Amino acid sequence: MGVTPGIAEHGPGYRQSLAAGDFVRLAYRLGRSGATGVLTVHAAWQRPEILVLRRGALVTTEQDISGRAATARLARLASLTGATASFDGGAQTHPPGARGLPLVVWARQHLEAQLDQTRADALTHELAGVRLSLRSDQAPDGAYLDEADRRILVAMAQPRRLDQIWPLARTPRFRLLCFLHFLRQVGALAIAGVGAVDSAPHRAPFLDARTHAALRTLGLSEPSDRDTVKRAYRRLARALHPDLQPGVPDARRRELEARLREVTAAAEALLS
Repeated sequence: MGVTPGIAEHGPGYRQSLAAGDFVRLAYRLGRSGATGVLTVHAAWQRPEILVLRRGALVTTEQDISGRAATARLARLASLTGATASFDGGAQTHPPGARGLPLVVWARQHLEAQLDQTRADALTHELAGVRLSLRSDQAPDGAYLDEADRRILVAMAQPRRLDQIWPLARTPRFRLLCFLHFLRQVGALAIAGVGAVDSAPHRAPFLDARTHAALRTLGLSEPSDRDTVKRAYRRLARALHPDLQPGVPDARRRELEARLREVTAAAEALLS
């Protein structure tokens, strides 16, 4: 996916047509570069929208403490079709008490909100088998990242597959996919070739809720090969089998039998 050219690189009066997704990418680039100036969005049959930027943030009013009005305004501009944008950089005068909504933060929140479970599954299928890495020239500033984000980026310091990034990132599947979707949409995700064959081809790199539950039942924290699953099952089966614990009360025996059935079902689900 191409990256929207930075209109701040052109002279005054330059206009850029905005196709689907371009406004969000443009806002992200202006935010990432710490742009100061005036961004004007022109749409047919509407008055031009004038956005005052300061150090990569949209200047908001003192009344808009939560930034909700600014967020809604940006979302509306992102939905426009057939619009154009122009940017005049330079120092600007800001009203007293003005606040700022970082455009990088808005772009990420806007893009990640687009991802539902269906789109997450489609993204997983689309990216499975390829190697992913980060385009450092488009990466978000560290000031806007948390620890999970940093672990993901460290895992992507060299090209890796999804199933390799996930255990290194130590973050929930959907959380990782949201971040990757954001990186991809702003042009910060590099996709290279097709990855090597997974050492456990009988399982997908990202697993459904049933498989996650089975892993937890066997005490496994991440996808494992068949031998590891078998070892975990045998260990638990020995500890839970009621015939190996003679003399236990009937109530405890019933608990062990129920737990052994759960462990057996989990192992069968993972080995099928």
